[in-house]
Amino acid sequence: MIEPKTEWFIIVNPRAGSGKTMSLWVPAEQRMQKLGIPFVTAMTDHKRHATTLAHDAASEGYRKILAVGGDGSLHETFAGIARYCDETGTPTEEFTLGVMPIGSGNDWIKSLDVPNDLDKVIDLVEKESVGVMDVVKVTGGGGKVCYMANVGGTGFDSHVCSRVNFQKEGGKRGKLIYLDALRYTITHISAISVKVIADSSIVFEGPCYSIALGNGRYSGSGMRQVPLATIDDGIVDYMIVPKAPLHALVKQIPKLFNGTVNESPLVISGRCSHLLIEPLDEQSEDIFELDGEIEGKLPMSIEMDGRRINVIKG
Repeated sequence: MIEPKTEWFIIVNPRAGSGKTMSLWVPAEQRMQKLGIPFVTAMTDHKRHATTLAHDAASEGYRKILAVGGDGSLHETFAGIARYCDETGTPTEEFTLGVMPIGSGNDWIKSLDVPNDLDKVIDLVEKESVGVMDVVKVTGGGGKVCYMANVGGTGFDSHVCSRVNFQKEGGKRGKLIYLDALRYTITHISAISVKVIADSSIVFEGPCYSIALGNGRYSGSGMRQVPLATIDDGIVDYMIVPKAPLHALVKQIPKLFNGTVNESPLVISGRCSHLLIEPLDEQSEDIFELDGEIEGKLPMSIEMDGRRINVIKG
């Protein structure tokens, strides 16, 4: 039996936040040392490395794991913990997950009232200000198993993320890349034909432009595709955009940012504990994203199985 360690295991992504990670992390690290918060650190050096580091840390007995980076770092770290739990049968409730927000989006923390300020996050860690988050398990095409902490989707949603990641890889940073990706995708997107089944009931079948699903409610640096999502209610929210004239859909964009898109007559919204998205033809086997990272292709099955993980919250 593994003896749980009391220290925080901190995974630092030195490439997050336009490369400003170390200039922000070093003083934060020094402050944690002065406060007497026990921790060890590990640096990532390639994509998906945080998943491996978190998985290995869990196997060594660490039960408090903190990511220093953006939503991508958080996604990878959460995946490592969840994968370890699935492999070993360890309850996710044994773990506490947190993030030191250094990134361009930092959307996950918004649903937890965590300030976008490293000193204030350290205060939360010191006070052990903890809440809970539902564990969302996603199975994609070919049986690939993934995990979602915040928001995911397919169609327009996943192609916006793909465009954002393409720009980041090209060295671009800042919130404007999300708006640029939004504009670009609108002019290049094609409808996909899918069947969507929520808790055994068909809620949509036909051509659509986008499907978003949410544990949290914020994505794309502040967009709210699933504005009613609650991170600890045991259900996943979804928003489907059926095919419609693009000029009509463009007029709905402000609703993505003011939290009222679910009220639009052009979308279908709902909540469930299990969601299945099946492509109706080969051309509709589109990519899907989870927490801003492209993880696979349709079909995808989203499952809320009642598990939770502890999270640092405001």
